[in-house]
Amino acid sequence: MTQWTSAVGAAQLARQLNAQQPRSAGPGTRKPPAYRALADGVRLLVLEGRVPVAARLPAERELALALSVSRTTVAAAYEALRAEGFLESRRGAGSWTSVPAGNPLPARGLEPLPPDSLGSMIDLGCAALTAPEPWLTRAVRGALEELPPYAHTHGDYPAGLPALRQTLADRYTARGIPTMPEQIMVTTGAMGAIDAICHLFAGRGERVAVESPSYANILQLMREAGARLVPVAMAEGLAGWDLPRWRQVLRDAAPRLAYVVADFHNPTGALATEDQRRQLVEAARSAGTVLVVDETMSELYLDGEVDGDRPGDELPPPVCAFDPAGSTVLTVGSASKAFWAGMRIGWVRAAPEVIRSLVAARAYADLGTPVLEQLAINWLMGGGDWEQAVGIRRAQAAENRDALVTAVRRELPSWEFDVPRGGLTLWVRTGGLSGSRIAEVGERVGVRVPGGPRFGVDGAFEGYVRLPFTVGGPVADEAAVRLAAAARLVESGARAGTDMPRTFVA
Repeated sequence: MTQWTSAVGAAQLARQLNAQQPRSAGPGTRKPPAYRALADGVRLLVLEGRVPVAARLPAERELALALSVSRTTVAAAYEALRAEGFLESRRGAGSWTSVPAGNPLPARGLEPLPPDSLGSMIDLGCAALTAPEPWLTRAVRGALEELPPYAHTHGDYPAGLPALRQTLADRYTARGIPTMPEQIMVTTGAMGAIDAICHLFAGRGERVAVESPSYANILQLMREAGARLVPVAMAEGLAGWDLPRWRQVLRDAAPRLAYVVADFHNPTGALATEDQRRQLVEAARSAGTVLVVDETMSELYLDGEVDGDRPGDELPPPVCAFDPAGSTVLTVGSASKAFWAGMRIGWVRAAPEVIRSLVAARAYADLGTPVLEQLAINWLMGGGDWEQAVGIRRAQAAENRDALVTAVRRELPSWEFDVPRGGLTLWVRTGGLSGSRIAEVGERVGVRVPGGPRFGVDGAFEGYVRLPFTVGGPVADEAAVRLAAAARLVESGARAGTDMPRTFVA
């Protein structure tokens, strides 16, 4: 049985290798042998996630022709990669990418610290803002006023409160996608929604296609559900999805599910275009793949010109606009990012028969979502308070983003990133340093940040960290100062008793 889940063509790999910008060598530095440069190039592509882990590489002769080098050069590079743990091979099955044994995914960096444990630590592990007031208090008070009739019932609403289902359906209808309450199930956060979908559609051993990088907590949820994750690399920068790669994976791997974040992707901040959305839905429908679309960041657009060069340009339509019946596209939303993470209300929009199946399966997990929180969100969305609260949230996030961008560029000028126009996160290339090491050392100098491998499959993205813009002002300045201190320690190897080399040298 082969161990690879996707394949990289010779022409595609050659283009990626040729596009790499080598670092300028210092005076007296000799150019590495051709096989070593090729091995380092492939290794860098794997570490940055641009070539997925468990991707079958071209045969030696094919890649040699594509690169205009000798087959001996490619064979030597492959052998070097095997020796370093970045390539595995089997006679008759070919060679596929891997990461070295003993390099587990970092175990820390995303779980929020308990509030009483924060102390002097700046926590950039959790992409969540503090509660917007006075709207939270007003919503809870409004919910309490509406609670008495529900208190005379058993309180279990597996599909969600009818009033909230209607409100959510009306919001989709207002966005141009006619929706009935029967197409909505209220869940305990977006994580609860995706967990229910995975258990219904993707049993243990099923393939699930995911963006690479992707949201770390969802990747871990899917791993624990027994899914076989098939990574699909994102396009460069903030360009969204790489549609040729998606078509290839959907065709070759035939995944049962695909999970994507179209709006201000977590962690990169990319915004998929209207054409990308249309094409991905068509490709998923043709492949028989259920497309799970995470909309939790969709309301966090931070700049006026989101989808073009002119003021007033609008966001692309929701992905479900290209499958309004909800048979191919299952849309997941949440109040956690746009409003407050402590308000654990999420939802699924899908075809009525899918919703009925999700509700029936839910009886064996949880019997429903807390009534009081549902009433609070319904109270907010029923009037103008939701828009006011989210508007304040956008302004706060935009101010924090600008402060963090300025601070990081000042303190860490070699770190590279594109500034997203929405969402809550920066995806930062760390100048050749190990993101895992920075995360580890950062906790000792008072800043908590997740390393890039948390957002990849099997250890990819070692050269990245994710920085949520959840702090601003002097705290953002201090966070950048501490990150720079951590980077210096990693660079110099000044960790007591342990060497801290660069993870790679491009």
